[in-house]
This record gives sequence, C-alpha cells and structure tokens, in this order.
Amino acid sequence: MKPNRRQFLSLATGAAAAAALPARAAKAPLQLKYLLSSALYGDMKLAQVLPEVAPAGCAGIDIWGKQHATHREEVDEMGVDAFEALLKKHGVQLVCSTRYPLGPFGLQPEMPMVKRLGGSLIVCASKGPKNVTGAEAKAGIKEFLELMKPHADAAAEHGITLAIENHGNALLYSPDSIRYWAELNTHPALGVAFAPHHLHDHIEDMPKLIRELGAKNLPFIYFQEYGIGSKQTVAKEIELQQLPGYGTLDYKPILAAMRDVGFNGYVEIFMHPTPRGIPMLPTPGEITAAINKSRAHIEGLLKEVNA
Repeated sequence: MKPNRRQFLSLATGAAAAAALPARAAKAPLQLKYLLSSALYGDMKLAQVLPEVAPAGCAGIDIWGKQHATHREEVDEMGVDAFEALLKKHGVQLVCSTRYPLGPFGLQPEMPMVKRLGGSLIVCASKGPKNVTGAEAKAGIKEFLELMKPHADAAAEHGITLAIENHGNALLYSPDSIRYWAELNTHPALGVAFAPHHLHDHIEDMPKLIRELGAKNLPFIYFQEYGIGSKQTVAKEIELQQLPGYGTLDYKPILAAMRDVGFNGYVEIFMHPTPRGIPMLPTPGEITAAINKSRAHIEGLLKEVNA
C-alpha cells in the first residue's frame, strides 16, 4: 500500500534526520585543557606560581624564561631534581617548556628535561625569511620543514611535540605561510602554536586557518588578542584587554572551528605586560583571578558552541 501524503512527509523527514546524524556525531563537544603560563607571573618565584595551577583550572604548567619570566633560569639554578620535587610537592604537571631563546634548531638539549618531568610540548618561533606571502612563503615553509626534520625526529623519540608559533616578523606569520604549513607539514611531532595575537589584521581568517590546519597541526593555541598594552605602557585596564573577555575579540567562531576539527591539544590564556618580565598584576591571587575571569568567559562561549 502506498503511503499517504502525511506518511510520506514523515518518512522523508525521518530519512533526512537520519542522514544528518553522522555529520552531527562527527562534531563531538569540545573540551579544553588549559595550561598556566608562568610568564603571567613574571619574576615571582616558582614556589609562588606552582600553587596557582589548580586554582586557575589548569592541567599543568608552561615554564617561561627571560625576557618574559625568570622561571626557566630558576630551574637551572635549583637543578632538575629540586624542580621535580617542587612540582611533586604542589601536585603540578610540567606540560610545556617555552624556549624562544634557543631557536627552533636549538631545542634538542631541552628535550631530556621535558621528557623526564613528563612534559609533552616545547614552544618556539620559526626561522627564515620574514613576513613572506605567496610563493616566497611556500618556499620558506618548505625549506623550514625540511630543516626541522632531525629536530622533530628527536622530539618524537622523547614523546614531545614541537609547537612553532605564528609570530610577527617571522617566517610563520602570514595566513599564506600558515596555509602552506597545513599543506606541506607531514611530521606528527611538529605543529603550530596558534596565536590570534599575531593575526589581528586577519581576524576573519582565524577560523578558516584552524580548519585548514586541522587538529594534527594544532597541539597548542593561545587565547590572547592584540592590544597596545603588549607594546607600550598604558593603564592596566587597557593592558588587560589582551585577555579573553576583557577585550573585543569574539572567540566563538574560533571555538567552533576548534570543535569542528576535533581539537585535542592545549590552550593558554595569555597576555604580555609592559615592560616584559614583570608580573601581570601585583599578587599571584590577583593574576589567577584574572585568568579565571577569562576562563569563565571562554567556557560560557563553549557551552553555546557545544549546544
């Protein structure tokens, strides 16, 4: 017996809904793993910073050194054994070591320490022709990836991923260079430390770039937007506008793109105080409270994205 019009419409609607299920199922809810950047605490002692990891809702610590902080140098002064004991005392996991001064081709000496302490990330910037686009960007990224192979191989042997930041006045900077990275990178231990702060002239491109990079190229994402307080002394309320929820950047499209690619790396609420190397705010508790305000803002948007 042929179905009547109402039955036919019901069957068609059900079929359409069933067809849509795989697409919806592919977009699992995004859950964020936060790292606490020691750079936000400037020259405060590690004994003051490590107790803030859990109150800031973070899964672990990202250690920074000069000129942004003094913590990597403090580790050298106390020794790895003492640092390991301090981490255990405060129940903190070292996840990342940010080592811009070493350069991307000088990271191998850092790997044993990061591995020993259970870390999985080292962040640095790229090296090569600066601010290139088009064919120059493609050639530069291709050469850089080739030069990074032995370092990425060493990182893989240590269970570490090297995350290269898209940074101003660097090779990996323009949207073109990021797209060519997505096209050309094949090493599983090499990815991008994605920095919206350095894409402030390309805000609409950010979600597209995240989708082009995909989760395999995105072990780490900064939650920081551009602000003049990162370069010059301004009132503290203006400087803090680099933080999510304090400034104007809409993170919802960024979070949606992260969900769509199945992002499973780490994120970091971040800003630059001026001058570099000072704490973001006067006390550890005030810094952590500001981080939590930003995290609450992100998590509120995330509920909408995951709905």
